[in-house]
Amino acid sequence: MSENVITVEEKTKKLFLQKNIVFIATMMKDGSPQLSPVWANYDSGYILVNTAEGRIKHKNVLRDPRVAISVVSNSNPLDMTTIRGKVEEIIPDYDYSHADKLTQQYMGQKHYPFKRENEKRIILKIKPEHIFVMPELTPSND
Repeated sequence: MSENVITVEEKTKKLFLQKNIVFIATMMKDGSPQLSPVWANYDSGYILVNTAEGRIKHKNVLRDPRVAISVVSNSNPLDMTTIRGKVEEIIPDYDYSHADKLTQQYMGQKHYPFKRENEKRIILKIKPEHIFVMPELTPSND
């Protein structure tokens, strides 16, 4: 393998380290898909999506943990990944530490600015099962 080749995991991590919006699809009770833009990061082989208890995506994954995720680079729409996986754990983020970390990444601010009264933040810990990344394009000589 050439030293210049980027692995699927490296490319996926890179997309999650930037300010790219992540889209998560969950399954509604009737089997139809539900799609939400979210903030997320990649840590130790898992995708961590921050949301609030009681939101539709939370209710959906309690019933069916299967999800699909898509991330596209803001600077290059051909730099993208799609992932299918399962929510393996729902982790409380009641102290907003993960939300604050994502706020720093996405907004360059120290604290999550969208707190709502009585809102409880949670993290959907997703284990990727299938990852697709757009292959690097090599310049043509045409």
